[in-house]
Amino acid sequence: MSPSGVRRQWEVVPSDIAQKTHNPLRNVVENLRLEPNPEKSMIALSIGDPTVFGNLKPPVEVIEAMQESLLSIRYNGYAPSTGCGAVQWVFLRPGPRHYCAREPRAEHPGSKARLPTLPHSRGKSRNSRQILQSQERGWEVDTMHLEQQIDASTAALVVSNPSNPCGSVYSRQHLRDILQVARAKFVPVIADEIYEHMVFPGQTFHPLASVSDDVPILACSGITKRFLVPGWRMGWITIHDRHGIFETAGVRAGLQRLSQRILGSNTLVQGALASIFTRTPEKFFQDTIMTLQCHANIAYDMLKGAKGLTPLMPKGAMYMMVGINMAEFPDFASELNFVEQMVTEESVFCLPSKCFDYTNYMRLVLTVPEEQLREACHRITAFCKRYHRPEDADSHKGNTDVVETCTSNCSAALRESRDLIVPKDASISP
Repeated sequence: MSPSGVRRQWEVVPSDIAQKTHNPLRNVVENLRLEPNPEKSMIALSIGDPTVFGNLKPPVEVIEAMQESLLSIRYNGYAPSTGCGAVQWVFLRPGPRHYCAREPRAEHPGSKARLPTLPHSRGKSRNSRQILQSQERGWEVDTMHLEQQIDASTAALVVSNPSNPCGSVYSRQHLRDILQVARAKFVPVIADEIYEHMVFPGQTFHPLASVSDDVPILACSGITKRFLVPGWRMGWITIHDRHGIFETAGVRAGLQRLSQRILGSNTLVQGALASIFTRTPEKFFQDTIMTLQCHANIAYDMLKGAKGLTPLMPKGAMYMMVGINMAEFPDFASELNFVEQMVTEESVFCLPSKCFDYTNYMRLVLTVPEEQLREACHRITAFCKRYHRPEDADSHKGNTDVVETCTSNCSAALRESRDLIVPKDASISP
């Protein structure tokens, strides 16, 4: 701008939010060269949407609840930014159907939850820091590395549990260990718990807020995955603030302002929430979990015999991580080239771990129909057999993750893109 304050040319500048937010998954996938084999039907094991293949459907009670909401003519206008009356009733009323408090300490005396029912943002700051995890310990966070990464600029610790992409479910003790670091460093926690109800039999999910005595927590969840309706875009944030830390800092008021900024979420879904929560039979959830666990067992059993691959059995969510011993596939410089060529030859697309700031892994989605999952695993196995050459491992020139040289007790040396530290200048949208 000229000294006089009058513009002499176009000086359009993108906002800080636009510049500091990016989606690593999209950045990687959109730059891949994906040309499926025209002689084989495409099987995409990459899409984290349980509705894509049509085999997993929401219960009839959920559809009926939406129909009733629409026909009632009561939810066609603007609703309060933090949710209509039906939303507040379903979350805050006492009793076994109280959605947000399934363990004794999940509800803190003297602290009411404010629930902006907003779609979740998937963007993240370019300045976020990745935390080491160990595959051998069920993808647990390296708490020593976590502590080292926190400094004065750290705004919050984001913990994804159950995890996408790893399918891990943290024990109560491990959650305590994470909270101990947060407490010592005076850093609040954002708990991404969207897969809280997708936990396989024999595993137990513990809401992070039920484990915390004094660390303030923002817990994020929604109906998108549990009820198999991701397109409805209904999520929420529950504030757990036992000692009023968020209140004093103005975080609660900030969430209120953010919810007002985009005028709240879909009112028709809000109107249906009470019926969705109270009418859906438990058998629907049990059947969904059993299907996912069955598919996880199938994929694990079929891929554990594939040359050069190491599938990792998940404990929940709807994904499986599969390790690729790149040294035994010398034709490929990285897992990106590996998955590209697998699409070209076998028309099977698995998400490369580069999307999650890992190397030498790929992620499979377990929501596809069983027949297609078996076919995909057959093709993956054949592809690996075709290119597997362990005798040439010494000549492999592929990329090596720098993390693999940083720690001896984490041989996989992986970094979880959803378990990260967000700096103060990052934009965190609810």
